[in-house]
Amino acid sequence: MTERELLYTLALQHVPKIGDVTAKKLISHCGSAEGVLTERKNNLLKIDGIGSTILQNLFDRKHLKDAEQELQFIKENDIKCLYFTAPDYPERLKQCIDSPILIFQAGKVNLNNKRIISIVGTRKITTSGVAFCEKLIEQLAIFDPIIVSGFAYGTDITAHKAAIKHKLQTIGCLAHGLDQIYPKTHKKYMVEVEKHGGFLTDFWSSDAFDRNNFLKRNRIIAGMSEATIVIESAEKGGSLVTADIANSYDRDVFAVPGRVTDSQSTGCINLIKTQQAHLLSDPMDVPYILNWQLENAQKPAIQKQLFVELNPDETRIYNFLKDNEKQLLDVIAIACELPTFKVAGLLLTMELKGIARPLPGKLFELV
Repeated sequence: MTERELLYTLALQHVPKIGDVTAKKLISHCGSAEGVLTERKNNLLKIDGIGSTILQNLFDRKHLKDAEQELQFIKENDIKCLYFTAPDYPERLKQCIDSPILIFQAGKVNLNNKRIISIVGTRKITTSGVAFCEKLIEQLAIFDPIIVSGFAYGTDITAHKAAIKHKLQTIGCLAHGLDQIYPKTHKKYMVEVEKHGGFLTDFWSSDAFDRNNFLKRNRIIAGMSEATIVIESAEKGGSLVTADIANSYDRDVFAVPGRVTDSQSTGCINLIKTQQAHLLSDPMDVPYILNWQLENAQKPAIQKQLFVELNPDETRIYNFLKDNEKQLLDVIAIACELPTFKVAGLLLTMELKGIARPLPGKLFELV
């Protein structure tokens, strides 16, 4: 994208009453943002769904002047701009009708990894919620996913810190421009997040901080992710909005169940009860439902041991496979009288111990 193209795209992005859906429609008709801003109003009014109210502020020269100032900020701070049709724009986000026409990126974000999950939840996360979030990321680390969250208090910062601890890329989606940080107490984490990923936003540096921005920000968190995981949530909360958006994008949603008496579990329980989310009780539920497979290049070197210690459940699976050779995951679960999600996790552990291996079609056998 040339500097001139970026300037006009910024100007179009800044026009009141023209959201991302309308902006894309105008760009599609005119070929570019510059084409939109230099087209005659009468021609634009011929576009289906475009009325005079939408266009009343389009030709105000102030938008270009403001865009020039924002462009200067972008250049001075080495910010990368991702245009909605460009190859480096988040692939899944491209599929969302209301995705931003322009995203601003800071840090070393690498979106080539196809395994991208968002982890969201209450700001008042409990100690058990923290423990599960950390356990989740620790066990998913072998699949090398990108961890996306909102850099807020509670669940968000827990997920970012756990990702950094396990050397995973993490992305903070911000509800404000890249010239500020909220909450300010999280400024101490910025360097590490940028080193292990970075930040994304579609807000300008001149945009005033507003709590309503969080709802707009959530569409990026949900849209760029293969799945959204809700760790904890009260009956109402921003993480439930993110889950709702993810469902509207036809993405998988997971929710961690808690005790029915815990207020911070109410939202998750309701998601599961209304079948808006998969029940997530074991970290290995995620790769099982998303059908993640360990690639050879990512697998740790495995050497079969002569004497491997197995727990009782692993022993049950081992004996069944020994007598029945290769079997389907669901068949193993039924025969061993264990939940399927638990068997999936146990088989992965046995694979890492070098005594079992997966085959195409969700089949497993002993090595």
